[in-house]
Amino acid sequence: MSGANVWTRSRDRMRRFPDLLAQCSIEAVAYGKCVSATTTGRQELRKDLCVREFEALKTCFTTAAKKGGK
Repeated sequence: MSGANVWTRSRDRMRRFPDLLAQCSIEAVAYGKCVSATTTGRQELRKDLCVREFEALKTCFTTAAKKGGK
């Protein structure tokens, strides 16, 4: 297993991220609003506060990535 190959795959994934984010903009906005709403003032984001929105975004990213191929 080559270490260079790992970096190549990582760079390829990062290059695809803007396209995936554009395809999942509705889910990304919903997650961002949830995070923003739950961290008003000095509150810290706690695990599972926005789990529903995160799971929707994660599912969207996965679906979009599968459509785009590898």
